[in-house]
Amino acid sequence: MSRITKSIGKYATTPYSIPGLETSVYCLEELCYLLGENAVLIDRTIMNRGLAEWIESELDLPELAEQMYSIIQRQGSLSTFVCLIMEYCGLQDMYYIDSVRKTLKRGTGLSAMERHKSQIDYLVTKKKYMSAIRGYHSLIEKWNYVSKNQTMILPGINVLAGIYHNLGVAYAGLMLYDRAADSFEHAYKLDGDRNHFLAFIAAKRMGLSDSEYIDFVAEVPDAYDDTLRLERTMETLKSQWENRGETHSLKLRRSTRESDEAHKYYDENDRILKGLKDGYRENVSV
Repeated sequence: MSRITKSIGKYATTPYSIPGLETSVYCLEELCYLLGENAVLIDRTIMNRGLAEWIESELDLPELAEQMYSIIQRQGSLSTFVCLIMEYCGLQDMYYIDSVRKTLKRGTGLSAMERHKSQIDYLVTKKKYMSAIRGYHSLIEKWNYVSKNQTMILPGINVLAGIYHNLGVAYAGLMLYDRAADSFEHAYKLDGDRNHFLAFIAAKRMGLSDSEYIDFVAEVPDAYDDTLRLERTMETLKSQWENRGETHSLKLRRSTRESDEAHKYYDENDRILKGLKDGYRENVSV
């Protein structure tokens, strides 16, 4: 992407707050960037006359606004509406815009429950684990309420299993392997998908000592093939890790510790530890 030297339209004196994202923008480029980066979170609430009026009056882009009014009036598709804005701006290339279009189309026809899940799943991809965990628990409570009171039609049980599975992923991201294992096990009991079971075994492998894990596996007679598959995967990952540049850097640091420049080793330790702490705080933030 080339550097922007001039905005399309004017720079607004009054910002526009994007529904659902709780973020304000001042120009078309900011709007397009946020639409692209948060495509999975966008729904039809973005298709409102308020946005078109803001683009017309604040950004002085009546031609674009007129096309937006037309799509809103005929109740056109969300992907058409969003991609119109992005194409007019020209900030992103057509390959990127097409990927956004596909993301928006995948959301078409999803139930409210599935759309809510996809929004929380996005938090997991951004490593906002605590926010995702709270979101999944809220969604599970809503599912249980709807199931009990029959206030709406629920999607298939595989969707609920997916919620529990991704809840396990979020717990694992925080290294809470016992809670992750419980979530994966619950997902497996719901729909029998073997991938849930493999994740359950993996969480146990990470959370237990070697002797505890051996005792655990001995009590699960149908886990033999899965444990072999898991060990092969772990060996592959270990091999990949050993061949990474970071691993060679770690070995070099170990040799530094044993040299006359040990102070460099401890200074680097402090730097890395600070980075890890900052990253962890970010991952557990709202």
